[in-house]
Amino acid sequence: MTVYADAPASPAVPAGISPGDVADASRLVSFGLQPKLLPARDAEYGELVRRYRDDPAFSRLADAVATGLGLVVLEVSPRAGMAVAAAEDSVFAVRLGDYSRRAASESTDRFLHGLAHLAVAALAFPRPEDLADDGYLGRITVNGVDTFVRQVCRRLEEQADAEGANTDPVTDAPGLESAWRVYARRSATGATKDARRLSGSTIGIVGKATAFLVDSGFLQKTSDDSGGTFRTTARYQLQVRDLAGSAAMSELLALGVVPVSDGSATLLPPDPTEELVADAGLPFHSS
Repeated sequence: MTVYADAPASPAVPAGISPGDVADASRLVSFGLQPKLLPARDAEYGELVRRYRDDPAFSRLADAVATGLGLVVLEVSPRAGMAVAAAEDSVFAVRLGDYSRRAASESTDRFLHGLAHLAVAALAFPRPEDLADDGYLGRITVNGVDTFVRQVCRRLEEQADAEGANTDPVTDAPGLESAWRVYARRSATGATKDARRLSGSTIGIVGKATAFLVDSGFLQKTSDDSGGTFRTTARYQLQVRDLAGSAAMSELLALGVVPVSDGSATLLPPDPTEELVADAGLPFHSS
């Protein structure tokens, strides 16, 4: 998941900087663009992070280099390194639409990929205090994300029935279908002749989303259980925290997947009458 932030005003660059200072600041930014690299694993990176935190002149210089590249510095710390987000006009921006076009050829599948990313973020940090706690580690599973979205689909279907809006759209016009219909009608797993999971199944789509987040340094895979089990990184927490107030999150929340009360995503307790798979791993919380 890539966050697009408004580019800040260029920070004031201190006078008397040397070419070596510029090189060091640029080096720090280059480390920040390697999402899986952490200061604890690279001595030079760790030293540059310490210099950024201890030397205000150097931190302003590094901020200026990042700004010139269309990057917004979210945090510089030993836990996250230099965590940056790309502004929309940055050469480093990877738009969700670009990702979904690479991941899927059908327009409905592209929509489902966006839905999967929202569900991962909501399950990883289901309460506002989880996003605010720097020590919090979110844990999600591929099967759990799929089960969560399907549970919400059932609730939306019940709501549509109650409102008399549950009428079938034209079968060859999936764009007219409500969000829950698109997801609910898609096979959860499917199978090829050699029993491999279909990439166009909902679990296959969630699997692609989590693989993208792993490659981006946002999730770390901990096991193959439950279709794949993952924990969040500090970088992902910063990205979701920043995304929570952006237009992109507002647009995704408008899909109706996550109940919203005060503008923060939360999860409602499961309906006790619903049967959930044993390994769903859903961290439900009351709002």
